[in-house]
Amino acid sequence: MFVNVWNTRETVDIEEKKKEEIKDTMAATMVETPPPQLITNIEWGMMDKSKFYPLYTLSSFTVRCALYPLTLIKTQIQVQRKKEAYKGVSDAITKIYASEGVSGLYRGFWLSSFQIISGVFYISTYEGVRHELGRYEISPRMKSFIGGGCASIVGQTVIVPFDVLSQHLMVLGLAKGTGVKNAKVNPLGLDLSVRQSRAALARQVARRVYRLHGPLGYYRGYAASLAAYVPNSALWWALYTAYQDELFKISPSWVSHLLIQCVAGTLGGFTTTILTNPLDIVRARLQVEGVGTMKDVFKELWREEGLVGLYAKGLSARLVQSACFSFSIILGYESIKRVSLSDEYRTRVRW
Repeated sequence: MFVNVWNTRETVDIEEKKKEEIKDTMAATMVETPPPQLITNIEWGMMDKSKFYPLYTLSSFTVRCALYPLTLIKTQIQVQRKKEAYKGVSDAITKIYASEGVSGLYRGFWLSSFQIISGVFYISTYEGVRHELGRYEISPRMKSFIGGGCASIVGQTVIVPFDVLSQHLMVLGLAKGTGVKNAKVNPLGLDLSVRQSRAALARQVARRVYRLHGPLGYYRGYAASLAAYVPNSALWWALYTAYQDELFKISPSWVSHLLIQCVAGTLGGFTTTILTNPLDIVRARLQVEGVGTMKDVFKELWREEGLVGLYAKGLSARLVQSACFSFSIILGYESIKRVSLSDEYRTRVRW
């Protein structure tokens, strides 16, 4: 009888020790294998491209359609001499609407909408370059800087001809709607008194550019576009990444990651716009007027506007445009990346 009791107690002790060992092993395992970290930057290889491309194209078109009037106003203000037509953004909106209605705010839109095609090339190049650079020991900010610059070169090569034509149509509204007689606003010498459809006017602009400047006329201001947009794009993506990283560090854990990214994109847009505004003015004037060099345009701007004008001309319109575009583009872009994620990564990405 005593033997049986002893054996029973011994068996209980062994079982208890085994349970304690199992608990210790589980605790050690929990310490050694922490839960997977959240992903803040969704990489190219994590997404289903068959979902990403259609959604990105739709998002890009929607944003450009909604914000195109700001692009038109910015361009008209940049091309005008001093304040011969508009005193500012609100004055421009009022006068354009009074003269031409809503359609006046979308002058040249359908030509400009070809930017959607260049946008697909742009984002593919950006993500592709970052993906390739991921093989090397390069910081995320530098990867974004290089990827943004390369993407802009590809995008501008595709879009500049459409950009040239759409900007001619934009500034023709300046001459027609405000009565500005400056010949540089209508460098093609088109007869604006003749009533014609927007499509017919676009064809006339395309023919006149070819007649005056030949095939290379469609690439007027290409070097200026690269000089303006390549640094702009490289800086914006690098600053977006930098602002995003810093905001993630200081933000409470409950704050939406998508909101942080939208704020980072907007801050990056503001900073980049202030740094590169003179280059954008030069690009716009070269593409519309089609004469002189970047150096000539800089000199003319300096003579007309001075240092303050060189930096401030059209800046308010461009800041508003940049803030709206940056916020909207990042909201759409990062949302689409989350929707396009492969199933294995979904639990590691927060909205």
